[in-house]
Amino acid sequence: MARIAGVDIPNNKVLMVSLTYIYGIGNHLSREICKKLKLDPLKRVKDLTDDEKSKLNNLITSKYKVEGELRSEVRLSIKRLMDIGCYRGIRHSRGLPLRGQRTHSNARTRKGPRGKLIKKK
Repeated sequence: MARIAGVDIPNNKVLMVSLTYIYGIGNHLSREICKKLKLDPLKRVKDLTDDEKSKLNNLITSKYKVEGELRSEVRLSIKRLMDIGCYRGIRHSRGLPLRGQRTHSNARTRKGPRGKLIKKK
């Protein structure tokens, strides 16, 4: 496995797909990175040279916020919303959906399992 930005990406997959294993890099960004470095996005990671791997690592760590840095930024943004007490912050703290979804009959993913209504003896 190749190690890029502190993450082991799979060797047997295509470069474009393997890069998406890094938190903060999706399909669009992985294609953009391949285009910047003039790498074939359909090339397997195991076929990359050490030079190409180091170029990838240098570009990703210098230009983009990924992994721990991005996770901490997202966490701090959510904490800021909760501290100022805005609508989205309150919804975060209560564990409810934020963006206007209905909660009467749905939102089980966000709210968790239903509470037991009546216990049988």
